Amino acid sequence: MIGAEAGQGTLAARAATLFAAFRAGDRERMVDLVGLLTPILWHTARAQRLDAVTAEDVVQTAWLSLVRNADAIGDPQAVLQWLLITTRREAWRVVKRDDRMKPQEFEPDDLIGAPTERPEERVLQDDGDSRLWQHVAQLPDRCQALLRVIAFADRPDYASVAKSLGMPVGSIGPTRGRCLAKLRQQLATDPAWEDR
Repeated sequence: MIGAEAGQGTLAARAATLFAAFRAGDRERMVDLVGLLTPILWHTARAQRLDAVTAEDVVQTAWLSLVRNADAIGDPQAVLQWLLITTRREAWRVVKRDDRMKPQEFEPDDLIGAPTERPEERVLQDDGDSRLWQHVAQLPDRCQALLRVIAFADRPDYASVAKSLGMPVGSIGPTRGRCLAKLRQQLATDPAWEDR
C-alpha cells in the first residue's frame, strides 16, 4: 500500500509518505526514499560545480545526516526541502573548504543507469549527450542549475526546486522556458546537431 501511495502525487508528497513510513519503523522505505530523491540531490550538488565523485560524497553526507536527524524533522512533508537545503549547504561547505576546485563539465558517464542498447547506438547516444551538455554548459549559470535539477525529476516540485535554487516559485516555469528556448537556439545553429 505504501509503495502505491508513494508512486502518486508530487515528488515532495511521495517523499513525505516514504519518510513517514520509515520513521514509523518500516526501514525498507528508506531504500525507496533514497532511490526516489538521490537523482535530484545529486544534481543539486553538481549545480554547485562539484565533480561527480565529490557530489556523490555530498549526497551521501546528506543522507547520513537525515538518518541521524530523522526525529528532529517535525513534518514529513518537509523532508524533500530539508534534504535539498542540506545537500546545497554541504556542497557549499566542500567548495569553501577546497577553493582550488575548478568547474567541471557534466559528462555523459555521470548519468545513472546501465546502457541497454547496442554499442553503436550507445556511441551515437553518448555523442548526442555530450553535444547537448556542451550547449547546456554555454548557458548562464542559473539556466544550467535549473535544467540540471528539473531534467532528472520525474515530476518536479517547483516549491522545493525554487527553495533549493534560491528562486521565486513563480519564476521557475518562465525561466525554464527561456532557458530551453536559448538551448534550442544554440542546438539549431550547431551543424553537428542538425545532422543527428
